[in-house]
Amino acid sequence: MILLDVSSWWLDLTTLGKTLWVITIPFSVLFLFQSILTFFGGDADDGDLDSDIEFQFLTIKNLISFFTMFGWTGIMGLNSGWSTTVTILVALAAGLSIMFVMAYIAYSMSKLVEKGNFNISSTINKTATVYLSIPSNRSALGKIQVKAQGYQTLDALTDDASELSTGSIVKIVDVIDDDILLVTKL
Repeated sequence: MILLDVSSWWLDLTTLGKTLWVITIPFSVLFLFQSILTFFGGDADDGDLDSDIEFQFLTIKNLISFFTMFGWTGIMGLNSGWSTTVTILVALAAGLSIMFVMAYIAYSMSKLVEKGNFNISSTINKTATVYLSIPSNRSALGKIQVKAQGYQTLDALTDDASELSTGSIVKIVDVIDDDILLVTKL
């Protein structure tokens, strides 16, 4: 009985109505699948959030959203008695609007990404804690932890005559070879 109702409903649709349903159903399923993946972090490799990417309008996500919004708006327009021209124009406007909104959200979120460029020179004159003991007189590398853009664990040397043991508090006095810190005991 339900099959006959669906069959007669389908036969009563206009060509535009059938076209809109053919567009709407698969794109709605894709939109739902895309939303679930986004919620659970399954789209992390999409690349939309890379900080170097400029405003992107034509993406797979945006196209899925466009056709979903276009289809549902068109179906709503036809069911409301709008003319074919008005239905198509309003559906196009709704689809393009959702694309702009989603592209703007992705662009805005990309600007929130923290730049990971750590400037080791910014640690000079800061205090730090010895993480791995630092042998005396620059005889071997040790490691320190310093608070600079979060906590950083960095290689360090000392000119002090005695070893700097783990847990010692030190002051960073210089940078050697662009990636090794020179420290002294406080």
